[in-house]
Amino acid sequence: MGSEFCLRQAGARGGAAAGGGTMVEYRIRPYRDEDYDAVREVFAASMSEYAPALCQHVLRQPWVLLLLGCTFCLLLASARSLLLPVLAVTLLLALARHLLGYAWSAYIERCLADDLHDIAASYAESAGARFWVAEVDERVVGTVGARPGDAEGELALKRMAVRKGYRGSGIATALGRTVLAFARQSGCQAVVLNTLMVQHEARALYERLGFCWHRRYVLPTVYGHLANCTITVYRYDLSSAP
Repeated sequence: MGSEFCLRQAGARGGAAAGGGTMVEYRIRPYRDEDYDAVREVFAASMSEYAPALCQHVLRQPWVLLLLGCTFCLLLASARSLLLPVLAVTLLLALARHLLGYAWSAYIERCLADDLHDIAASYAESAGARFWVAEVDERVVGTVGARPGDAEGELALKRMAVRKGYRGSGIATALGRTVLAFARQSGCQAVVLNTLMVQHEARALYERLGFCWHRRYVLPTVYGHLANCTITVYRYDLSSAP
């Protein structure tokens, strides 16, 4: 499935300063069937890390703060004791965290049951798609895919993920550039991708690669509006890129 790259990057593991990091030798190659379990594990583990940030985002929403504040004040006025409202709010926060964690896990499972259920078929070359993995010491540590987008001439970057211990070594940047190179070779006009409001590091990476903010919208579901679940679409215009 396409070309294979072997890269050496001086970087740091786990976000340490580059000056104190070790040499990380990695290889970006096309996906093989034996990578199936590793790809799904890397993606699921990477996405699971956003659960705490998602909880914080939801709990900062005005209607949530109002609900918690009203509950506290009503219980304080009726019980005339500080202990009861504190316990009630604590229980509500614990329940909310549990429900949000469950919802996020369900979202990850839906992704695994979608294009990552049959990776070879979802990213078949015959459909104009590709999937790559980053490998260190014969271990899959990063993933990225590319499929035709909704608009003609667009390629959608999908499922970018890097194991936590290997971030900061240039692997994600190399994966992104691999997709851009494939898009150019395929004659695409643009590469597009979606990010969630909690994916701050991912957005910074895409901006460094040259992607530009294209549009933003709230997920068109009841949960999306309640949680203010914002999707930001980035676009890399190949027609104007150097």
